[in-house]
Formats: sequence, structure tokens, C-alpha cells
Amino acid sequence: MKVTANDLRPGMVIEHKGRLWRVVKTEHVKPGKGPAYQQVELKALVDGTKLNERFRAVEPVERVRLEEVPFQFLYDDGEMLHFMNQETFDQISLPRESLGERAVFLREGVVVRLLMHEGRPVDVELPDTVVCEVVEAEPVVKGQTAAASYKPAVLDNGLRIMVPPHVGVGEKVIVDTRDLSYVGRARA
Repeated sequence: MKVTANDLRPGMVIEHKGRLWRVVKTEHVKPGKGPAYQQVELKALVDGTKLNERFRAVEPVERVRLEEVPFQFLYDDGEMLHFMNQETFDQISLPRESLGERAVFLREGVVVRLLMHEGRPVDVELPDTVVCEVVEAEPVVKGQTAAASYKPAVLDNGLRIMVPPHVGVGEKVIVDTRDLSYVGRARA
């Protein structure tokens, strides 16, 4: 389906230069001289490489619709991630590097949506946020709570993130899976 570059929004998937790309960021630019253009940051669905591309504002771009299929995560063998289709019980494996750091959020039995293009999986859609437990964090330093500072913490899945000073070991926190950032404390 063709759309103009002005219609591009973060999260959309387009076909460009023979590959599938997810739009990460867009910025409409109207220079003093010359026509307006759209500055777009793209991320390849297959290998995660990034590309900054400039499209003329009215330039047609091929938008791709991906089919979302629910799959249950089975296990991670270190190189491949293994999933099972919830309806047909077919199993699919994806390279671990296709998810990058986000692979730590996969837990055995969790149901995710695999994004399929022409029958083959191109990406895994995780929940926007997940709850993790802090297993390692520096203690609170008196007087530090007044400043808007963060400290490093290690979660139960091995991921290192920055958390506010009041978060301690054993607390459950909400983490954004898209940018691997602290969102807030989880309610008990």
C-alpha cells in the first residue's frame, strides 16, 4: 500500500531498498530554501541495522502490513529462540540476535505476537512493559534523593538499567521493553 512520506509515523513498517524497515522517528523539515522533506530514522526488521533517510514530503513510500500471529515462547538454546504457534502447534525458530537485548524479556510460556511477512517471521512484538525484580542495586545515599539522579541496578533477567535512588534490592519494577528503561514501581 502506497503512502506519502508525510504520512509516515513511528511504528509503521515500510519496504525500502528491497528490505523491511520499522519507522523509529520522523521529523518534518521545511528549509528556508527548497521543498519540505521528511527526515526518517529506520531500523531494519531482520538484522536491526539503522538508517537515516530523507524523503521528499510527497514522495510515495511502500507501507507493509504485517500479520500478527500469537506464539508461545518455548525456550532459548543460546543461539536460537524457539516458539510454538498457539493454533497449529507448529514450531518456529528465530536467531537470538534478531531481538538483541530485548530477548531477556522472553520467559518460558509467555505468549508474544510474531510479525509475519509473506509467511515468514520478521519480528517479535513483546508486551510494551514487563515486571522484573531488582537483584542488585547500590544503597541509598543520604541527600541524594532530592536530586533527579539515577543509579544502576541489575534485574532478575540480567539486564542492567538505571533506576531512581529509592529503588532497592527485592523490589519489583516496571520496565519498558522498547527502550529498556525504568517506568515505575510495580504494585504488589
